[in-house]
Amino acid sequence: YSFMQLLFAPLWGRLSDQIGRKPILIIGISGLAFSFFLMAIADSLFMLFVARILGGTLSAANMPTAMAYVADITTEENRSKGMGIVGAATGLGFIFGPAVGGVFSDISFTLPFYISALSSLITCILVIFVLKESLPEEKRKLKGSGPTPSRWNAFKGTTAILFILQFFISVSLAGLEATYAYFAAEQAGLQSKHIGYIFMLMGLGSAIVQGGVMGPLAKKFGEGKIIQAGIIVSAIGFSLILFTDSFATAAIFLTIFGVGNGVIRPAISALLTKTSTEGHGNITGLLSSFDSLGRIIGPPLGGLIFSLHIFLPYISGVILSLFALLLFQVYRVRLRNIENS
Repeated sequence: YSFMQLLFAPLWGRLSDQIGRKPILIIGISGLAFSFFLMAIADSLFMLFVARILGGTLSAANMPTAMAYVADITTEENRSKGMGIVGAATGLGFIFGPAVGGVFSDISFTLPFYISALSSLITCILVIFVLKESLPEEKRKLKGSGPTPSRWNAFKGTTAILFILQFFISVSLAGLEATYAYFAAEQAGLQSKHIGYIFMLMGLGSAIVQGGVMGPLAKKFGEGKIIQAGIIVSAIGFSLILFTDSFATAAIFLTIFGVGNGVIRPAISALLTKTSTEGHGNITGLLSSFDSLGRIIGPPLGGLIFSLHIFLPYISGVILSLFALLLFQVYRVRLRNIENS
């Protein structure tokens, strides 16, 4: 699923720059609905693979196009607030989704997939009949008006650092998500239901900060300060996780990490759409691709170093966070040099 998103997110984002956001959202959400339906009726491992490949390919359109839509309808001053609201909505989905799936899986293992398909279908209907197109035809980068620029144009120059920074943040987060249940069970004797509550609290804290606090902070301090603060808080959270010894400490430390980590991607998205001359869809699609690459590499890497010592995924998370902070300092210096010249 993540590999398909790695490949196709930039393509969908770029296509949304050419034909508009609304058609791409309709394709992505309806494709997600169809993939959930396939999972519900799957009677073999092959069908499950087909469903996940199809779902990853088509749903790769959703997040970059949604972020591009936000970039279209917000001013630069309110860009971070808009991106934060999208991040908060995503976080709330990750809070309530597992709970809904858990409740209905007690009735039938296939029922959560039918419910997911239905909710996606309802969302698609809302997009068709309620959502207005955000990209007027005169602003679209239509084919046939000259040589087609490479989708990697957005990766050129100083902005490339922000994509690499997002990759490191995604690797560290995915490594934590893949190993934390085993770590908490070993360090604090927590069961799977406790882990679910802890991740729920983490997601809630992250959603509150993204949806309610990020906009005013970005207006006052700018996206650069938000990114730096997010990385520093994430590193502190990784460090504190090493001292987990109870449900309370696990919930507090992971929430601290989640609050810091949660603001980074929306702030990077806002900063990229402000500073790059490429289409918003191309930018957000490429960013989603780097995020997916991190989510591909993070779990096996986290599992590997966890097998060497249970502290290593979180120590490496601190190291990656500090490296990301260093990368951002390099970005700021280069940007300052460009402005001065």
